[in-house]
Amino acid sequence: MKHVVITDCDHGDVDRELALLAPHARVTVADCRTEEEVLAVAADADAIICQYAPISARVLAGLRRCRVVVRYGIGYDTIDATAATAYGIPVCNVPDYCVAEVADHALALALLLLRGIGPLARSVRAGEWDYRAAGPLRRTGTLTVGVVGYGRIGAAFAGRVRALGATVLAADPRPLPDDVPQVPLDELLSLCDLVSLHVPGGGVILGEREFGLMRPGSCLVNVSRGSLVDERALLGALDRGVVRGAALDVLHDEPPSDRTLVTHERVVVTPHSAWYSEEALHTLKDSVALEVLRVLRGEAPRNAVNRVPA
Repeated sequence: MKHVVITDCDHGDVDRELALLAPHARVTVADCRTEEEVLAVAADADAIICQYAPISARVLAGLRRCRVVVRYGIGYDTIDATAATAYGIPVCNVPDYCVAEVADHALALALLLLRGIGPLARSVRAGEWDYRAAGPLRRTGTLTVGVVGYGRIGAAFAGRVRALGATVLAADPRPLPDDVPQVPLDELLSLCDLVSLHVPGGGVILGEREFGLMRPGSCLVNVSRGSLVDERALLGALDRGVVRGAALDVLHDEPPSDRTLVTHERVVVTPHSAWYSEEALHTLKDSVALEVLRVLRGEAPRNAVNRVPA
């Protein structure tokens, strides 16, 4: 019988996955945090489902018969996809389970900043009653919003912003459709009243230099990955007034041990929750299990992020 290992999962239970997988495979559910723990339970696995557990080159080298690695979520930075390709193992994600949720969350964070909801609510809580407590506010339809990364979620967010009358500029390394105004990142930063990040994890794209290019008084939304933003540079930009406010669903460290940023009066942080709805959670869990079943049946995976020989 095929062996499927779920290395880790913080969703509370794996009942939906087991309902789909158990009739076809033996399923081991673990709580792995290290390479050693993954190898201890998954060396003989035919398929791996993972969340945060490291599927490194060392782990991949120790998998004797693995045919697919599927990650809960859109990002797959915990998996060495290059090494997986070398070993002929497809790496799969679930790129479409929470597009509406993340786009909605980004819009909610953007409006919170642009309409001054945070300072207005704090002023009322403090016993004040002054519509000017957030400072000058502008009509959304007069603003320019920059979307960095124009994939599924970035495009969905852009559509929501356009519906409010704002002008949208996009920065993306790929050519975009002719009807999407596309500019280099540096130009976008200098022109936009709000910048929203929708790119995969990786290196810093907003550091000291980039914050120096931003339009004074602009806002930042990040619903992608905390690694994209130099948090020390962001604090400096907030304190200098270059950035008027920041709304972040993601941080370098989650949960944060240093609370300097999350307690800043012009910062709003939500707990990496932009993806969440009950519908999205169910879709995510069903999708990883169905992807594994496709591969174990000899079918091509639906969402492979690397290309391996058939």
